[in-house]
This record gives sequence, C-alpha cells and structure tokens, in this order.
Amino acid sequence: MRSVDPWIAETAPRIARRAERELEALVAVSSPSGDRAGAEEAVAVATALLPASAEVERPACSSPDHAPDLLATLTGSGSRRVLLLGHLDTVVAHGEHRPPSRDGDRILGSGTVDMKGGVALALGVLEAFAERPEAYAELVLLLVVDEEWRVEPFAHTSRFEGFDACLCFEAGERGPGGEEGVVVKRKAAGTLRIEARGVSAHSGSAPQKGRNALLALAKAAESVAGHHAPDGPDRLTAVPTIIRSGDAFNVVPAAGELLCDLRADRLDAFDAVARGVPAEVGGATLHPEIVRSWPGMDAREPTAPLLAAASAMVGRKVVGVERGGASDASHFAPAIPLTVDGLGPCGGGAHNPGEFVLVPTLATRAQVALAMTASALWQPR
Repeated sequence: MRSVDPWIAETAPRIARRAERELEALVAVSSPSGDRAGAEEAVAVATALLPASAEVERPACSSPDHAPDLLATLTGSGSRRVLLLGHLDTVVAHGEHRPPSRDGDRILGSGTVDMKGGVALALGVLEAFAERPEAYAELVLLLVVDEEWRVEPFAHTSRFEGFDACLCFEAGERGPGGEEGVVVKRKAAGTLRIEARGVSAHSGSAPQKGRNALLALAKAAESVAGHHAPDGPDRLTAVPTIIRSGDAFNVVPAAGELLCDLRADRLDAFDAVARGVPAEVGGATLHPEIVRSWPGMDAREPTAPLLAAASAMVGRKVVGVERGGASDASHFAPAIPLTVDGLGPCGGGAHNPGEFVLVPTLATRAQVALAMTASALWQPR
C-alpha cells in the first residue's frame, strides 16, 4: 500500500474529530425543506463553524419564500477556483425529526447521511485550506436550504460558470471492489404530478352520478408503472409514490392528485410517461405535468485524471461510481465539467428513521475529500 500524503495524514484526523461534534450540532436542528426558521437556525450553526477568514454572503434561495442560502468564500493567492457544495435541508418534518444519538460506531439522526455529515466534512476541508491560501484563488462553500424539494430552476449555476471544479459532499460510497467511491454519474430525475378532476356524489344513494377521481388516479398509477423499465435503453424507473383523493368515506371523490418519481439516463425519457397517462377514466379527467426536472450528470471522462491524482495522495484507489438519486451537482456539471459528488461520509437509511453515519468513515472520507480538493486545485489546466 502506498503512503498517504503527510499533510493529509495529519489533517484528516483533525477534521474527523471536529466533524463528529459539528455533525451532532447540525443534526440537532430540525430543518425540513421549506421551513424558514429551521433553515435559519441550521445556517446559523454552519456560519459559526466557518473559518474566521471566510467572507459570508446570503444569496437568495432558488425557491421563493425560503430562507437565503449560505455562501462562504476564501480568497487566496493561487490561480484556481473550486466550489464545495452541500445542502442543509432534510425531508423530515419537525414532528418526525430524530435528534442525534450514538449506537456503537454510528451517529444516528435525521439528516445525518443526507447530508449534514457531508456538510461537516466540507466545513472541515474549508477550515484546513484556510491555512493554505497560496493553494487557490477562491475556495467557495455553497450550502443551499431547498435541495430536497425544489421545483424552481436552480439559481446558482451561472455565478460559478468557469470555476475549475465543483465538489459535492453528498454521502460517500464504496466501489465494486470495496474501494473509496465518489459519484461521477447520476441519472436525470423528475417528478410527475397528475391532477384528477371528477364529480362528487353520495357513494351510497347515488354513486352513478359521480365521476370518481380516485379510480382515475389508480388507472394513471398503473399507466405510469407500465413505463418502468430499469433494464431498458434509458434505464427508466417510473414509480408512483403519493396519491391523495377523497374527503369522506361516503362521498365519491371529485378531485385528487398522484405524484410519481421518475429517473432515467435522459430527461426526454419522461415525456413518454406523461403522454401515456389517459386523458379520461370513467368521466373523470386527468391532467399530467412534470413539476420537477433535474438533469443527469456524466463526468466520468473529465474526472478520470482527478481521481488518479487523489488516489496517489491517499495511497489507495479512489474510483468513480454511479448513483440514481438526484443532487445539485447535476446542475453544475454542464457549466463545470470537473464535477464530482459523493465526498461525504458513508452511512445509510437516508430519508428514514434509522438514518446514520458510520463514525470511522469521517476520517477516511476526510482524507478523500482533502485529496480531491487538493488535486482539483493543483491539476494542470
């Protein structure tokens, strides 16, 4: 096994030690997407953990009525500009929020792996490079507060166009042989909303006078699921996830909606799913609309030299892997070809009550994050 770069070997354990405490502080804050107070509290915690030399800004969030995002910039004497990226919001509502706790080598809690663990590592990387201003012209950390449920266009891409690299700190992975894995390919992601419009009627005395929106949505769900083809040419997954219809047990539902999660190699693959929804079922009409559309990402070729350089610095192989979930890294990849995701710690249970981060990976993934950042800053143009 090759040796780890001495600076990384010295710095990564320091980042890991602070990341444990800072992860718990971040997870202690309930910050569901769209909740302004929770976002402001999470931003306040993150701001308190920034290097003293960082210039702090609060740019407007992509989503209206949200708290502003957090932007921290280190300015140095080097030549390259690198963006570190993360999000502070979770999918977990206040009532279901699980505060941080310990179970052996795990830190459990809402948002631990998605992605406050990654935020803690990104803050540590920023702190480490604050001591090395000769390494960069700009090292910027962007933490957004609306990643988990954004339907508006992403607002920040143009600001960072021309940056040399974008490194996103979503959860880390392992390669097929157990190697350190970072994400270099993601599917496109979309949310299909189908609205049903029917006619209400008493379900006992006059059901024939109604037009059942719930039955229409059930048929729409079958139509969407019929397009599910993960082994097909576009590797399309089409999964109905939420259905809402009806207000009383004895009334024919007059309205409702169905939400479906779509993933594929191409955004265009979603169009056929929407077109396949029947216009009318039993007199109730159906109205499909793609309400959330995120591009895919394929940075395998431009990031190959970066991964090789990082591997040399950590003394073990760092490989590119693919992930199906969406990420803001996909928004930056068209403008910053050297975009890599999955630099956070490893864990599991994202979006679930048992969500966790594996504590030992805070140190190993800190090594990877430092090596990726250093390699991005020192790569030849």
